[in-house]
Amino acid sequence: MESSDKTARQLFAEIKANPTRKRFGFGRKPALVNIDLQKAYTSVGEFVTAYETDPKQMDYVNQLAKAFRAKNCPVVWTYVAYMDSGEDCGVWGTRTNTPDSLQNIKVGSRRSEFDDRLEIDHARDIIINKRMASAFFETNLGSLFTFHKVDTVVVTGGSTSGCVRATVVDTLSRSFRAIVPEECVADKHESPHFANLYDMAIKYADVIPVAEVLAHMQSYQPVND
Repeated sequence: MESSDKTARQLFAEIKANPTRKRFGFGRKPALVNIDLQKAYTSVGEFVTAYETDPKQMDYVNQLAKAFRAKNCPVVWTYVAYMDSGEDCGVWGTRTNTPDSLQNIKVGSRRSEFDDRLEIDHARDIIINKRMASAFFETNLGSLFTFHKVDTVVVTGGSTSGCVRATVVDTLSRSFRAIVPEECVADKHESPHFANLYDMAIKYADVIPVAEVLAHMQSYQPVND
């Protein structure tokens, strides 16, 4: 194992400045998947589980969602919430049992609500209550992408080291191209945030500025099959 005294932030900055892999690039049709932008994870000062990395994250996500809708590309929002017993959280919910624990995000609770700053089109956008880390695990997301002929998945949300990474790995595993706009993902701590951006950039995804994604969507021409 190579050792280094560099921080995760520095390692990510280096790989951005001097990429060692070519990009996957955008394919024929992209979808936007916004991971768990709910109050349990975004209401800093209200819930101890919440965090913020870029203060403009929600604004950027709204811009992306608007751009994707304008080109008739799917916009997906996921959230985690569990039944009153918490049994549908499975073994994931067995490590702690406090009011802040994962399995105690109950359906219909304030912790399960999407952030008030988000602009969600409830008539058009796809909303998925997921129970595990990946947005693909035991949901219909993959079949929806097949129906919509999606081949590229843009992933935002949190946490970078948790549900975002899990979704990105599953995106690649299903042979979709993965794109991560770096200003649009967040984590509780700096080190796992940048370590996972670094790792995803090398292995699983194109980690690029949100401005590049917005520019692509502005010029994107829908494909008629």
